[in-house]
Amino acid sequence: MKIFSGTSNPVLAEKIAEYLSLPLGEAEICRFPDEEVFVKIKENIRGRDVYIVQSICRPPNENLMELLIMIDAMRRASADRITAVLPYYGYARQDRKDQPRVPITAKLVANLLVAAGCNRLLTVDLHAQQIQGFFDIPVDHLYASPIIVKHLKSKNIENPVVVSPDTGAVKAAYAYSQMLDCGLAVAAKRRMGPKEVEAFTLVGDVEGRTAIMVDDMTSTCGTLCSAANLLAEHGAKEVYAAVTHAMLTDEGCQRLVESPISELIVTDTIPSSIGDGFPVAVLSVAELLGEAILRIHEDQSVTSLFRL
Repeated sequence: MKIFSGTSNPVLAEKIAEYLSLPLGEAEICRFPDEEVFVKIKENIRGRDVYIVQSICRPPNENLMELLIMIDAMRRASADRITAVLPYYGYARQDRKDQPRVPITAKLVANLLVAAGCNRLLTVDLHAQQIQGFFDIPVDHLYASPIIVKHLKSKNIENPVVVSPDTGAVKAAYAYSQMLDCGLAVAAKRRMGPKEVEAFTLVGDVEGRTAIMVDDMTSTCGTLCSAANLLAEHGAKEVYAAVTHAMLTDEGCQRLVESPISELIVTDTIPSSIGDGFPVAVLSVAELLGEAILRIHEDQSVTSLFRL
């Protein structure tokens, strides 16, 4: 088994390798003067089971192309099996045709990975479950919820209620409410523009309770902050937000500072881009991914990783 890292999230890759008690594989990744990506695997991987850790986060096109070239280099170096470990699967929001003449980019990314020579995919909290069906290779889809729930339980929150900040996250919010053994509420929103969201209806009782909003990703924090304002208006005592993938923009950070949210809980699937002006808890998925890699390598079940 060999673990390699792209340049998108080397800190997480090092933690995974440390959990597995393995050194990171040696690979040279650089740019030509015209910005073309060059990759050279600097050790023998013939007949090896190799894993490439690379999030398709900002800049997504650079990181995706880098991953594809690494896969191709390893295939041509006669690796036995190549598993792409994508803590964050980019372009996942473009998973269907919801208006005329638009692409299904999540499927295009799947096609590119398979065409490059990827034999297996390991990822965390896909934006849409059906993306697994875009692949004709095995996909191991892990959830960050056990890690986040463990953190929330350690805070001993009094009278909690899990809130879905929009109707798309209801299923995930229900799963969290079951794990935390508490109530569920749903905020409905309408999108005013690419960056503007308005939450206008709340289903459920949050008065005098600690609201925990859960979602899989955020960038501008429009949905989270709009829902948080609605919760505060309905008498929520305190508001927490738990998000697996936080690709925060400067606008998103500013919205968080101005919002009623007490703390943002995120994972390290994407390198943290949040400044010091807001309380953030960054939880690591390194052990989760490391254990999954070990079980895949040894042909064991990964089902128990879904349990608390």
